[in-house]
Amino acid sequence: MGGTARSNAEAAEQLRRIADLLDVLGERFKPEAYRRAARSIESLPEELARVAGRGELESIPGVGTAIAEKLREYLAAGSIPYLARLETEVPAGVVELVRLPGLGPKTARRFWTELGVDGPAELEAAITAGRLNGVKGFGDRKVELLRTALATRATAGGARRPIETVVPIARGLVAALRSGAPTEQVEIAGSYRRGRETVGDLDLLVTSAQPEQVFDVFSALPQIAEVKMRGGTKETVLLQGGLQVDLRVVEPAAFGAALQYFTGSKDHNVRLRSLARDGGLKVNEYGVFRGEERVAGATEEEVYRSLGLHWIPPELREDRGEIDAARAGPLPTLVAATDLKGDLHAHLPAGAGAREVERLVAAARAGPLTYVGVVVAEVAPDGTTTAVDPAVVRAIEGTRGEPVELWPVVESGPGPLPTGEGLPTARYRVVRADGPVSENARGPTRDPRIRVVAHRADGGPDGAAWTDFARSVGAAVEVGPGRGRVDSTVARAAREAGVSLAVPTGLGAGDDEVVRDVSLGFARRAGATPAEVANTRVADPPTRGGRRTPR
Repeated sequence: MGGTARSNAEAAEQLRRIADLLDVLGERFKPEAYRRAARSIESLPEELARVAGRGELESIPGVGTAIAEKLREYLAAGSIPYLARLETEVPAGVVELVRLPGLGPKTARRFWTELGVDGPAELEAAITAGRLNGVKGFGDRKVELLRTALATRATAGGARRPIETVVPIARGLVAALRSGAPTEQVEIAGSYRRGRETVGDLDLLVTSAQPEQVFDVFSALPQIAEVKMRGGTKETVLLQGGLQVDLRVVEPAAFGAALQYFTGSKDHNVRLRSLARDGGLKVNEYGVFRGEERVAGATEEEVYRSLGLHWIPPELREDRGEIDAARAGPLPTLVAATDLKGDLHAHLPAGAGAREVERLVAAARAGPLTYVGVVVAEVAPDGTTTAVDPAVVRAIEGTRGEPVELWPVVESGPGPLPTGEGLPTARYRVVRADGPVSENARGPTRDPRIRVVAHRADGGPDGAAWTDFARSVGAAVEVGPGRGRVDSTVARAAREAGVSLAVPTGLGAGDDEVVRDVSLGFARRAGATPAEVANTRVADPPTRGGRRTPR
């Protein structure tokens, strides 16, 4: 493994493999410590090596002295000797068993040590041969669940999907249940609701007095490829394409508790359970209990209130200080779709003229947005884009006809737009980085022509360097999916460094609502309020010199 690239993702994966192996070996507390450290490393806005170079590995949440030493070994050699030793102690197939849905390390360890079953193929053979018949803890129902887990192992635990590809699927399922099934409440929980960049599966929660009819409607949808399991209150299906969906029917008195519980995250919920115990309470997916009495559960607000907390937006539930903040008082209001007043970075193809801009402005009016920065990409003769200013923003006045200089605006008010190719060009730049950020900077001073930093290329500068550059030129950082925008982790670091965010509306993209909502989710995960998002501001009327400034 000496040639392994030193990446945050690979470092986190090695820690997770250690956790899985420790689970199988019967360790009680160490596995979760390694998993927590892995989650923190995945969320770093900069390269792990840079943190290590500053001697700050132990400042990463969940990384203590022992794990920090293993990370230094990984950074030096691309491997962790402790992991290599554990891999000699546990057969690789046993770890695969741990990752089967519903199995877990204790059961996998039992298969291995008591029955000599050391992999999925061996388990399938043991079930077929009847070796589990009569074994304590493995009745007919349990064996059937094991068969289901084995049948779906190709998709379970597999690669996570970008959230923007899952949003249309999820919304279609919700719409179908709301319109075609006897439901009162329908919500999606899990990492999808938290706005994570990737989604592993979907958790659908509904309230209904007729769960069987809900399941009948759901399983008959054309999106469903296979029903894997169906019980009294839960149905598990695979969609066309392999995405797994768990549909749960919950009683109304417990809906808020279930929504909170299945939204997660795990770290957030662990802290809530600890807080509940300190107050003599118990919290789970059925409610908040004092002894046998349920004291809260119908809504998320009352669940949090019963624990002495103000409500916490789903996007913040990652155990990053949000619980302590909610104990101290109401959390700041996060940016929402209704706050967006314009789009700073809408693309048109090279050579686009007034007619194309008119169509874009018409879409903005329908939004409704009050301005849009229209970007027409410029490509160098050799087919590459330049490091600085590979884009031109063209701005048209919709009503006054005065030139736009510093604030990129296409007014969406009434009145005809000018025609012809002689459109005024705003002094405005959208910067992309296909190489080191330092090549893009023209000195340490603020550059009023650069308003948005976007298009961070794969293999380009890391998030910390990208944020440093945006701050140095006084620009906003564009957050959202695709086109090299930054994710919520980098966006959070940018916001905490005082850098504004720009949230794309998806204007002219065809999937504009998806782009907007996913981008908003990333900004909300970053903790952004409306004041911290550049395109929530309106443009002042032009001054005598024709300049516009945001306010």
